[in-house]
Amino acid sequence: MEADLLDTLEALGYQGPLLEEDALGPALESGLSSSEYFQLLNWLTSQIQLLGHLEESVSSDGGDLEGVQLEISGFLKELSCPYPSLVSGDIKDRLKKKDDCLKLLLFLGSELQALQILQNKKKDSSLGDDVCKEVRTVCEALRLPDQSSSNITLMLKSVEEKITELLPKAKASSINQGLLNVDLNAQQLEHLEKINAALCKEYECRRRMLIKRLDVTVQSFGWSDRAKAKMDEIAKVYQPIRYSLSPKSGISVPHLLAARRDLSRIVRTSSGSVREKMVCPVNKILMGRVPDRGGRPSEIEPPPPEMPPWKKRQDDGGRGGWRGGGGGRGGSSGYGRGGYNAGARDFNRGGGGGYQGRGGYGGGGGGYGGSGNYRRY
Repeated sequence: MEADLLDTLEALGYQGPLLEEDALGPALESGLSSSEYFQLLNWLTSQIQLLGHLEESVSSDGGDLEGVQLEISGFLKELSCPYPSLVSGDIKDRLKKKDDCLKLLLFLGSELQALQILQNKKKDSSLGDDVCKEVRTVCEALRLPDQSSSNITLMLKSVEEKITELLPKAKASSINQGLLNVDLNAQQLEHLEKINAALCKEYECRRRMLIKRLDVTVQSFGWSDRAKAKMDEIAKVYQPIRYSLSPKSGISVPHLLAARRDLSRIVRTSSGSVREKMVCPVNKILMGRVPDRGGRPSEIEPPPPEMPPWKKRQDDGGRGGWRGGGGGRGGSSGYGRGGYNAGARDFNRGGGGGYQGRGGYGGGGGGYGGSGNYRRY
C-alpha cells in the first residue's frame, strides 16, 4: 500500500520529502507527530478544499494535535469518508496506528485525483464549446450550409475544403500576415488564458459601468412632462437595444490566433475614411450661437493680495512711548514732551509740544498748552 501511495503522490504532482520510501515509513509510524506527515496532510486537504469548494479545512498548527484531529474529523465527514476507524470512536485514539495514517493519505489522494479529473473534463467541455462556437462563426463567414452539426471534425473538414477552393481565386495582397507568428506551447497557452481572464474581468466591470450610465441617461429623458406621456414608446425602442448589450466580453484566445497585422494599426476616429461610415442626419445639424461661458485663464484678473506688501521700517518712525518724546497723532509718541503731566508741569506752560504733542491738534510748536500760554496755537 505504501507503493500505491507513492504512485498516487507522484501522479498528483507532490514534490515533498515523503516521495522517498525510506522517509515515508517513519513518517507513517509517527503520524501527526511527524512534521513531514503533517505537511503532506495539509497539502492534500488544501488542494481538495480549493477544487471541491469545501467549507471545512485543516488550518491548525501541527503542534496542536487535538485541534488538528478535530479539523480532520470535520473534513472527512464533509467528504463522506467510508472508513469508520477515521470518523468514529474517541477522537484522541484516531490516527495512532500506522495503517490508519496510511489509509487517511490514500483516501485523500484518491479524492484529489477524482477532483482533478472532473476539473479537467470541465475545462475540456468549456473549451470544446468555445471552439465549436468559433468554427460555426467561420462557417457563417464562408457561407457554408448545415452549421447546426456538433461534430467539430466534420465542420473543420468542410471549412478546409472551402478555403482550399477559395485560395487560388484570392489575390496575394488580400490576405494579410498574422499578428502572432509564434507557435505556442501548452504552458504559454495556459498563461494566455489567465491573462485573457483577467482582462475580461476588467472589461466586464467597465461595460457594466457604461451600461448603468446609459440606463440613467435614458431614464433622465423621462423626467420632462412631454416624455412622461411617451414612456411606453421610449421603452419599446430602447429595451431591445438595451438587452442586446452584454456586459461580458466575447474575446478569447482564438481571436488572438486569428488576428491579422492590420488589427494593430491605429486609425483616428476623425479620419476621412472613418467619418464616411459615420455620416448620419444628426451630424448635419448645426448649433446656433451659444452664450460665452468664459473659462479662459488669460482673460481672468489676478486676485488682490491677501496682505499689503512689506515695507522697510522708516528711520524717523516709532520713537518714544506713551508718554515719551515726540508728538501725538502727527508726531512720534503720546502726549508729548513737556505737555500734559510732563516737562514743565504747567498746564498753560509747556515745552516743545501741546496736549497732543508736536504736530497734533495745534500743529508745529503749539498745542493745547503750547510753548507760552493757553490760547496760543
